[in-house]
Amino acid sequence: MKAAARLQLIKDDWEETSFAEKDEALAYNRKLWTILATSITSPENELPQDIKNNLTNLALFIFKHTMNVMIDPAPEKLNTLISINRNIAEGLRSRPD
Repeated sequence: MKAAARLQLIKDDWEETSFAEKDEALAYNRKLWTILATSITSPENELPQDIKNNLTNLALFIFKHTMNVMIDPAPEKLNTLISINRNIAEGLRSRPD
């Protein structure tokens, strides 16, 4: 949620936000997803293989989309990253019945 909140702030104040602040928010998100991707691919991770594959593909998408935002910056491009982060965070917070 922290990464999503940071990206939302950048999006909301796009014109007033410096390049360095935008880069910092994107770097934070990238680091978060790097940690997640590393954890997912760890041999010790006991998640089912299909979930590992889906999360790994999602991480790769995040990395590519982040690069796209950096190459061709536009505030609306952050919507995808914000939405994915929020949805993953909500899923991690929920508990099975």
